Amino acid sequence: MELTAADRALLAALADGLPLVARPYAEIGRRCGLDEQQVLARLRRMIAAGVIRRFGLVVHHRALGYRANAMVVFDVPEARLPEAARRLAALPYVTLCYRRPRRPPLWPYNLFCMIHDKERARVLALVAEAAEAAGIADLPRAVLFSRRCFKQRGARYGSPVTERAA
Repeated sequence: MELTAADRALLAALADGLPLVARPYAEIGRRCGLDEQQVLARLRRMIAAGVIRRFGLVVHHRALGYRANAMVVFDVPEARLPEAARRLAALPYVTLCYRRPRRPPLWPYNLFCMIHDKERARVLALVAEAAEAAGIADLPRAVLFSRRCFKQRGARYGSPVTERAA
């Protein structure tokens, strides 16, 4: 897909995230000379073309007081993985859930999820609850608590593309 100058301006306006206002797409449009409907139409087009692969939010958990952040990893047989992942992802306290390849012999885990809370003990209780709810309490797992907070930000779009006039 060829991006227009207006598409590039829109991507640049989105680089630092959506503004926390009642009509964020209207505000983004105002910043780059588009109306709200034009912003939405362009975003839909870029998503459909694969220019934008994900559109979501980045939550700064520590700033909200959630200091016990854990990546929970499970070793799930392939036949059980889709159902276990579906159940894990449906839990309100699981913020990410995804599959990754195992790296034997050192890393046998293939299902990952994040659980955040203000207290470490509460996270451990939620891990046990999640494993039970997903039907994988009998499987090997590890709970990896964050020691540091890395900078979190949304996607940056800046690869060279052919540009034409909007």
